[in-house]
Amino acid sequence: RECREIESAMGGADAVNAISGSVAIERFCGPQIRRFHRTDPSAYAATARIHLVSSFLTCLLTGQDSPLDYGDGAGMNLLDLRTGEWSAPLCEATAPGLRAKLPAVVPSATIAGIVSSYWQQRIGLRAGLPVVTATGDNPSSLIGMGAARPGRVVISLGTSDTLFAAMADFISDPHGYGHVFGNPAGGCMALICFKNGSLARERVRDRHGLSWDDFGPAGMGQTPFGNHGNGMLPFFEPEITPRLNAPCEHYFGSADFCQNPAPPAVQRACVEGQMANMRLQSAWLGIAADTVLLTGGASRNDGIAQVAADIFQAKVERLETPSSVALGAAMRAAASGLGMNLGELEDKFCRPLPGLGLQPATSPASAEQVLEKYRQEIFEVVNRSCRHPAGSVGDLRL
Repeated sequence: RECREIESAMGGADAVNAISGSVAIERFCGPQIRRFHRTDPSAYAATARIHLVSSFLTCLLTGQDSPLDYGDGAGMNLLDLRTGEWSAPLCEATAPGLRAKLPAVVPSATIAGIVSSYWQQRIGLRAGLPVVTATGDNPSSLIGMGAARPGRVVISLGTSDTLFAAMADFISDPHGYGHVFGNPAGGCMALICFKNGSLARERVRDRHGLSWDDFGPAGMGQTPFGNHGNGMLPFFEPEITPRLNAPCEHYFGSADFCQNPAPPAVQRACVEGQMANMRLQSAWLGIAADTVLLTGGASRNDGIAQVAADIFQAKVERLETPSSVALGAAMRAAASGLGMNLGELEDKFCRPLPGLGLQPATSPASAEQVLEKYRQEIFEVVNRSCRHPAGSVGDLRL
């Protein structure tokens, strides 16, 4: 309800997307603030300041009201990503007097203050220690994965799959599926979430009595790239990207495959479908990725990683660190608080695991043929099943 009210006040979902980098999203703080105002107006009126967890942590460390960084602030449906300031129209559409309740928004490298005497006495932090403005988990992970500069795409293979990358300039997803946040290293970053991640791969595994080894090179290698024209869109649950309000388990190709999708073709179809959807839905970024960085539970599977290399036509690497968010926070502190060079920190701490790099094993022309087929199938599914938030279906051409 609150998302629709904000969009209506702004003249549509596209207007919200063009300013904030995202259509109005239920989990974002702007709509949550509007709901707070609607359900408890007296408490909202009595609220002096609204912080995110990240900026509240900075307040705790400095002992004073602290600013919010662009990276986390962009995930609120309130920030104008072109100006780096709170959008007056969006604030007014969200709740009365909201702008005065928000902290200052600053670049991520800003020193918010020094650590308070409380922490010096409590745990022995030294006097004068600088506190860098905190950011969110996704912007911090971008730094920790060594992907702060455009050209490297990070794909996290988890319960939901996530793709994120640095952007040279601010542009928003014309379909309204993806999100744009601030890049702690400067500029912007994009994040696209795919709900049918490992849950879909597990569904295929369990339904057909497979093991994860069957998704490895030996199992996937029994069928060639492109799967003889047989494919699958494994949307076992309602999907976020593209936005599908109901499950859609969609097969295409030969009649035999569509009627009886079975190993080894079915596991390749599942993974190729997921990777093709990721590449197609990230085309609006305008990034020619030279490296795909895989992280998450399925990232060590060489069969899945090879499909990623072939679909994205890019080198695939896996990194040493399992905690890119924490590493990114430490790197930001070193760069902004101690004046160290972020590029040198990336070279030292964001190293790929030796022997786990993969190159594309197919040609760009073959990859484009597969992508073209998936583009047509995704468009058909979206056009049949769902409408764009603004009431139209976008063009999925690369």
